[in-house]
Amino acid sequence: MRARIQAWLEARWYGGAPVPAWLRSLARLFGWLARRRRVSGVRRAVRLPVPVIVVGNISVGGTGKTPVVIALVEALRAMGRRPGVISRGHGGSERGPLLLTGEATPARFGDEPVLIALRSRAPVAIGRDRPEVARLLLAAHPEIDVLVSDDGLQHYRLHRDVEVAVVDAQRRFGNGLLLPAGPLREPVARLSDVDVVLVNGSTAADEAGFVLRADQAVALDGSGSRPLAAFAGQIVHAVAGIGHPARFFATLRDAGIEVIGHPFPDHHAFTPDDFGFADGRAVLMTEKDAVKCRSFAQAGWFAVPVSASLPPPSIEAIVERLERFGG
Repeated sequence: MRARIQAWLEARWYGGAPVPAWLRSLARLFGWLARRRRVSGVRRAVRLPVPVIVVGNISVGGTGKTPVVIALVEALRAMGRRPGVISRGHGGSERGPLLLTGEATPARFGDEPVLIALRSRAPVAIGRDRPEVARLLLAAHPEIDVLVSDDGLQHYRLHRDVEVAVVDAQRRFGNGLLLPAGPLREPVARLSDVDVVLVNGSTAADEAGFVLRADQAVALDGSGSRPLAAFAGQIVHAVAGIGHPARFFATLRDAGIEVIGHPFPDHHAFTPDDFGFADGRAVLMTEKDAVKCRSFAQAGWFAVPVSASLPPPSIEAIVERLERFGG
């Protein structure tokens, strides 16, 4: 049912299908509530003793935000910073605030925070109240000198020193309407307020474009990795429970792989029943999905990690902004 509703909405958001009047009315209500929430949040914003970089988007669905968070943490660390990450924990059962430990599971803490912790090795905490989560993380890790807030653009109760918005070059802003008539959480004009706009997949000279690199496939059973190119010419099952599964399938096809696509809703809680393919073909999935499947993974199942190559001028702009605020 959820998948059918999502497909119906996306046909209107991105496919040019007519948007009913009742959806437009709900969008106007959503916009009014969003404006009130922003004004109220900014008025009561909590300032922390370290600078905060918020990474988010103005649309729902996948834009490549999680790889950007990981890349930003790595870039900050390379500059001598000691970053920590806070996240809502979407898809997890915990309300927080909680620190992630080595035993953290996606079912409790959410798939994205677990992936960020595994890939970046940065301290991570999750919870619905961002200021409270930040205080918990800083108390547990006093060495942190900059916080990265994952998917926090609309969480205005947390004061931010730098705002980074991520946009998908392919889908952009859909029909340009607010939820639920369109895919937007906030109007496109909101981007004029942020410090850095990163566009996933753009090659335009007037945009800060970046690409997601995928060149390895890592076996979920721990037996090692192989080049993604080793699957070229093969037919594989491709599994993606992310905001924009088609992008993952396209990445595999670009590598010369023949794809049998299996899209699932974002943050899908996978079970063994989702993998009843029974034809012996390899299964390739996103790294975000793999963290939820390791406990029942079989031979021939692989995660395909992606890495974001952020434009140096964008990194420089973020650092300059931090220094301007005494960070």
